[in-house]
Amino acid sequence: MKSALVFSPEVAAALASNSPIVALESTIISHGLPRPSNLNVAREVEAIVREHGATPATIAILDGEVHIGLTDEQLVAIANRDDISKASSRDLAILVASKKSAATTVAATAHLAAQAGIKVFATGGLGGVHRGAIESFDESADLTALSTLDITVVCAGFKSILDVGATLERLETLAIGLVGYQTNAFPGFYLTDSGFTIEHRVDSAAEIAAVIKARELVGTNNAALLVANPVMKEMNPANHDQILATGLAKAEAAHIIGKDVTPFLLEHFHTTSHGESLAVNIEIIKSNSALAADIAVASN
Repeated sequence: MKSALVFSPEVAAALASNSPIVALESTIISHGLPRPSNLNVAREVEAIVREHGATPATIAILDGEVHIGLTDEQLVAIANRDDISKASSRDLAILVASKKSAATTVAATAHLAAQAGIKVFATGGLGGVHRGAIESFDESADLTALSTLDITVVCAGFKSILDVGATLERLETLAIGLVGYQTNAFPGFYLTDSGFTIEHRVDSAAEIAAVIKARELVGTNNAALLVANPVMKEMNPANHDQILATGLAKAEAAHIIGKDVTPFLLEHFHTTSHGESLAVNIEIIKSNSALAADIAVASN
């Protein structure tokens, strides 16, 4: 797989000089945000990482090549091309062999970042156990991927469309580390508090860097460390719950299943909330990218 990796000049220089790097997923660009704001946000997020002293490495597959870091022209392609599929880790070899293009999910991005030697990754919300998974067995590959990778992931919790309690149980089973950034309340993506608690709290990037170092010392870095970073300004909780309920009902009525559920519900949120959820989503990825860059610098 390493032979398929193509590094942008900026990322290649950062790796050569052992400078801090932050991996960024591309699914949020191609499938998570509407055009044309998706491209603007992608550029802003990369700028935030640079402002905080790290190099951004947005990851995607273009015409069969795995790119670790994108040029602006490639960002434009991911944001605007209509042939960009959504790739999890299991899809990578097939897409490379068939020379197709795809944006990478959390699972795929984390896998490729680890292959490239990048140890810090910023995303929005993670996938997890879907509601009704006891019957559908619908569980995101994000969890199994993160159970095998030495990477620190900054997120705003799990997407609130999921079964948060069941997903937290899976984190424990898979020995995936979890700390709350300046909070003991587990965030709920659009909401600052999902109703579940976090046992361990950290209050600075330096504290997180110390945890990362200790993970190496005690040998528990064979699985990921999640840093749960709540959004500063959440959606109105009552509005959130109502939109979620109507979205789940519509997805069920339309027989939408599997990996199509998340983009369907996110689009439902964006449309029904009249832009409120979109604004929160954008602030989530910006905040997480800034914190990830601070962690990468502190860990360097």
